[in-house]
Amino acid sequence: MTNRKLKKPVMYGIYVSAIVLVLGAIYLIENSLTKGNFKEDKKDSPSHVSETIFEEEVPVVGEETKIIRPYSDAEITILKNYYDYQADQNNQINSILYHEDTYLQNSGVSYGKKEVFDVVSILDGTVVDVKEDSLLGKIVQIEHSNEMISIYGSLSEISVKKGDTIKQGIVIGKSGTNNIAADLGNHLDLELIIKGQTVNPESYYDKSVSEI
Repeated sequence: MTNRKLKKPVMYGIYVSAIVLVLGAIYLIENSLTKGNFKEDKKDSPSHVSETIFEEEVPVVGEETKIIRPYSDAEITILKNYYDYQADQNNQINSILYHEDTYLQNSGVSYGKKEVFDVVSILDGTVVDVKEDSLLGKIVQIEHSNEMISIYGSLSEISVKKGDTIKQGIVIGKSGTNNIAADLGNHLDLELIIKGQTVNPESYYDKSVSEI
């Protein structure tokens, strides 16, 4: 067989084609690796982490409802204390009511001011009773969560009715007078009952419901 040599132009063309193929293969390999690394890096990048955090719903713990006073007027004072057998002598004396030659222990706290003032609900609740008593005056009874009941007496006006669902701080009536403690003048009598026991309201203001 006779050896045949390729012409130089043909050989140059083959060399150039081979180089082009090699460079093309390198480019494709590098491009593929670059795309793969980008996807991989994106998972670990700060921007990806931030995006994931903000997309997730984070539960927010709301501030618990706290018991408020049954009025908003800063000039109101305590006229009669809640009777507590463990209290000092002065507090006990100031928690005794006198009516028709009879001494009575005050089962709530009497708040007063010369002028008539708004009476508000100490918590959300449901009005379970509205009535007028010959000795205690107009009365509103509200049932709250956690077995709590608040009773507002000596009212001159009532702004709610039995069955109403009310919000904390809503005006339920106005202060007034009663016949059992006429000497106190314009005032509000507040009783607080928790789990069937009458307690001193002054010990529960600013406490959350879960603390009771």
